[in-house]
Amino acid sequence: MDILSRAIPVTVLVFVVSSMLGVGLALTVNQILAPLRNLRVVSLALLGNFVLMPLGAFVIARFLRLDEPLGVALLLLGTAAGAPFLPLLARISKGNLAYAVGLMVLLMVVTVAYMPLVLPLLLEGVSVDPLKIARSLVLLMLVPLAIGLLVKARLSGVATSTQPFLNKLSTLSLAVLIVLLLITNAQNVVNLFGTRGILASMLFIVVGCAVGWILGEPGSDMKSVSSLGTAQRNIAASLVVGGQNFDDPLVVVMVVVVAIVGLLILMSFGRFLAGPLEARQ
Repeated sequence: MDILSRAIPVTVLVFVVSSMLGVGLALTVNQILAPLRNLRVVSLALLGNFVLMPLGAFVIARFLRLDEPLGVALLLLGTAAGAPFLPLLARISKGNLAYAVGLMVLLMVVTVAYMPLVLPLLLEGVSVDPLKIARSLVLLMLVPLAIGLLVKARLSGVATSTQPFLNKLSTLSLAVLIVLLLITNAQNVVNLFGTRGILASMLFIVVGCAVGWILGEPGSDMKSVSSLGTAQRNIAASLVVGGQNFDDPLVVVMVVVVAIVGLLILMSFGRFLAGPLEARQ
């Protein structure tokens, strides 16, 4: 089990780097920025991710009367947006990949500034070091993305031949990551039964999907991305803040459980969203 636990960071590294490189090789900077020039789309995305999701986390914790560590974890997730899984979810759902990348980067940048400002107001005694959050996000996500974009711009032939391999590698590494998380956290998941933590996780993801769908651009392939992107929270940032500020291990356990539940639900939801598009092709 210890070997499997040590394999998780390596698997995450392979997934994030291969996913970001693959996305960079498939797109141009203009394609990524184009959807973000729509002020309405950007405003509604920020509203959903940084106002309604924290509010949803608070309401769910109160409604289910969660133990304090579980409610804290849900609130951390509510304030942390911009997940590296979004481009893959966009591919699964046949959504707008360029918008997925642009939205992911936007939400990541805002999260780094937002969490240090808001969390100390919501949770007494919490201090957030934005550099610790930014360091991992920049090194693991933005740098590989930038390298991919540069190769696409300068060596398009190399980008075209390499990108399918990276897509397969990111998909395979994500599948391995989910299995490793389920195996190594099986006892943690079992321990949450009776605490309403599993139910809270599911409700939180469903609320995110609903918020993103309602606020998404009508009649476009950005709507599915908005739904998936709002529901998929920034696990890395939540773990950094949770591990840094709270001694109770249940805070980190709850964040990991939401990550597992979220991936399982959102991958299934993404395939469901892709169904009608595939039927029309």
